[in-house]
Amino acid sequence: MVNIGQIPSKWAALTPGRDAIVDAPNGRRMDWRTLDERVRRLANGLGSPKNRHSGDGGLGLDKGDRVAILAKNSIEYQELYYAAGRAGLVAQPLNWRLGAGELAKIVADAAPKAVITSDEWLETGKELQAAVDVPHWLQFGPGGDGSYEDLLARSGDHEPERSSQVGDADPFFILYTGGTTGESKGALHSHTSVSFGMLNQTVAERIVPTDVYMLTGQMYHIPVVLSMNYMRHGCPLVLMNFEARTALELIEAEKVSAFLGITTMLNWMMAVPGFSGFDISSLRNIQYGGGPMPSSVVKAALDNFPCTLIQGYGQTEGTTMCFLSQEDHAAAVRGVHPERLMSCGREGFVTRVRVVDPDGDEVPRDGRTAGQIIVRSEANMLGYLGRPDLTGATIRDGWMWTGDIATWDAESYVFIVDRSKDMIISGGENIYSIQVEEAVNQHPSVLECAVIGVPDDEWGESVKAFVVLKPETTATEAEIVETARAHLASYQKPRSVEFVDALPKAPTGKILKRDLRRPFWADRDRSV
Repeated sequence: MVNIGQIPSKWAALTPGRDAIVDAPNGRRMDWRTLDERVRRLANGLGSPKNRHSGDGGLGLDKGDRVAILAKNSIEYQELYYAAGRAGLVAQPLNWRLGAGELAKIVADAAPKAVITSDEWLETGKELQAAVDVPHWLQFGPGGDGSYEDLLARSGDHEPERSSQVGDADPFFILYTGGTTGESKGALHSHTSVSFGMLNQTVAERIVPTDVYMLTGQMYHIPVVLSMNYMRHGCPLVLMNFEARTALELIEAEKVSAFLGITTMLNWMMAVPGFSGFDISSLRNIQYGGGPMPSSVVKAALDNFPCTLIQGYGQTEGTTMCFLSQEDHAAAVRGVHPERLMSCGREGFVTRVRVVDPDGDEVPRDGRTAGQIIVRSEANMLGYLGRPDLTGATIRDGWMWTGDIATWDAESYVFIVDRSKDMIISGGENIYSIQVEEAVNQHPSVLECAVIGVPDDEWGESVKAFVVLKPETTATEAEIVETARAHLASYQKPRSVEFVDALPKAPTGKILKRDLRRPFWADRDRSV
């Protein structure tokens, strides 16, 4: 039986004194033996009932209960993932970039039995506690109330009773993603789906036991599967909150061999003064995601980093799905199928990918005919929490319909030509235009608006809003941006606003966003 929470147990037995986690932001290191003991204690603390006589003991959470986590990358965050798996609980990481109002909706939807926050988010935690009814609230970090460490201290370090009966199809974690109507929905993953996503990554990244992995993103994203996969191989995990110079310093100091980046991160790293003076010879492979990387950046990265590149295409719902291999990148920069740098590659090791028409029939592999990407894999989610309607519309006859529109060529390389529901990818973050439009519409002078992504040399895409004002009203760009910012995370707000007399529309009344995008992308590597 596969239980992701057992990863520390294996390596505590095999390499007890080797570093398991290097927590760079907090200046800490932890070996496998210590990590495994803390995971056992935490699992017991979360899952065991209170002692009737002394009042001490655990929270008594039942199998399948959710445990929400609001924190930046830390040892405690990783402990919680493993402890939840070990105790038969479901980890629910929260996106700290969202406002308290949006977080409250997500917490209310998943109905966790415990919320655990780091000391950095104590005020947000208080707002959440006032807004939602959750039985248990814990804090960790020097500025917290000590409740997290108290739970560990009073809990036994024996193997949790439930751990041998938990795994495989049991839920492991739930990640929330913006929906087609702008609402958040929870993609529920099992131990099996996470394990198969890891297998895809192991083959694509060609992981070896001597690797050292650096997590550049945040643990509330699906890339946490990639970092736990390296730990599954006994490799140390180096945590950071991305900053370009810090990343280079950590690669040098910890002999990092692999990490996941985006175009912006690699550009920032290469632009650090004295870049050539850093010893980054330990690097073996860099994976990037969040969309194709411009060919100029690929060439620059291959020239400046002493390692291979791969691209990964996935979704919150499908973990890992397609890969553009190391050999594909090397060939493309030599002029062999250079167009494939705009592809997300081919299906992964444990994944079937098809591009189909609305009836589910494959479109021709001619590189021109567009269809929807559908995916069949054990790495796909179980479904959306509490939403059988959405689950049924997304997973049909075992195939997950991604909503991403693509073409494919004769050798099954997949080229995405449109993102589901006009999603914008800025700095590796998914931004849903309908959510931004809803926020912009809160301004009293706005009659209509449409939001698109436009090219941005630093972020890949930036958010642009087209606004039609109500008759005899006025508004400035700054006012529109501020209205949006008040209702969104900062990275979601428009970076530019254009006032227009009318928006282009089809006879049905649907706004034609492709007409708005076309002038901006006509000479760029993106289909309108």
